[in-house]
Amino acid sequence: MKSRLLFCLLLGCLLLTSCANNNPGSTVKIGLIAELTGSIPSVGASCKNAAELAVKQINTSGGIELNGKKYKIDLILIDSAAKPDQAAAAAQRLITQDNVNLIIGPNCSSNALPASEIAEDAKVVLITPWSTNPKTTYNAKTSTPKKYVFRACFTDVFEGHVLAKFARENLKVTNAAILYDIASDVLKSQAELFKKSFTDRGGKIVAMETYTTSDKDFSAQFTKIKMKKPDIIFLPSYYTEVPLQVKQAHRLGIKVPFLGSDAWSTEELIKMCGRDVEGFFLCNHYSPNSTNPITHSFVTLYQQNYQQIPDDIAALTYDSFGLAVRALQDANSIERTAIRDSLAKISSFEGVTGNIQFNGQTGDPIKGAVILQIANGKFNWYADEQP
Repeated sequence: MKSRLLFCLLLGCLLLTSCANNNPGSTVKIGLIAELTGSIPSVGASCKNAAELAVKQINTSGGIELNGKKYKIDLILIDSAAKPDQAAAAAQRLITQDNVNLIIGPNCSSNALPASEIAEDAKVVLITPWSTNPKTTYNAKTSTPKKYVFRACFTDVFEGHVLAKFARENLKVTNAAILYDIASDVLKSQAELFKKSFTDRGGKIVAMETYTTSDKDFSAQFTKIKMKKPDIIFLPSYYTEVPLQVKQAHRLGIKVPFLGSDAWSTEELIKMCGRDVEGFFLCNHYSPNSTNPITHSFVTLYQQNYQQIPDDIAALTYDSFGLAVRALQDANSIERTAIRDSLAKISSFEGVTGNIQFNGQTGDPIKGAVILQIANGKFNWYADEQP
């Protein structure tokens, strides 16, 4: 009888100790939705690498101090496979099953849009590192900005403005052609916004051709474009599609330069294209060659850990975690609404991709962009563009 009583007392102590050690208040749960498999795996890999690097730094330093207590980050990673339905399901699982405090990702707009709807309805902060589509942070039902959805990147509206201005003022081109994927909301958005800004600046769109995701033959479109004799071709395609497209254009005798969007930004594009993209320009979120101390430190640390130069997805993911930590610290709480309110009030955050600020009215940051030129097999800084 005594031994049974002693066993019960010991078991009770063990249970109490276990409960204390597993106090859910000792961690901040952050969900990460990345495109690890599917059509753009390099995007997911960069996002995962940067997220794990950020979390490792935070946790190794002791965590985030809130109300005098240290909280470490519990990172919960889910692969969306670059599919909208899986991205939505991932957001739902993170919110209802994993009970995360906030979500970072997805990256591509086709994934970020459905995931953002889930997060907004559940009143859970979602920060997308790389989704530039204006619809991501816009509530179509109420015609107002979403309250819980933010992004670390600029939008297609700003990117279209930057590219059109660069084409007209720096490259001095008058006639432009456009080829874009009509089935992709974000790429269609980039094409249409470039067209508007380019024509507003006195330029002329001489050809606007389309294709559908997974198409392999672009000869008909490029033949039509060649007949119109453009000075430049705007090609807002994902890095996986660009190699085949530029090779086919060159085989048809097209010699004018191409202009790319941030969808070109991964180093994989240069590896797959070789000299076919030499000399071309693109708009991007940052330059790894920047002399900014914050950028330089991140690039150095990333290279030490992964033996490669971080692309813009990695930089934006790292900044997304920086924004999350700043919001948690300002809120001094892990409560979801408190995190949202603090994030919306960030008026200045110095990140890897430059200064980021929110105006409290929308989840779209006020920030700049860079123009990169592909030269000698590398992305090289060419110009800064401010908002």
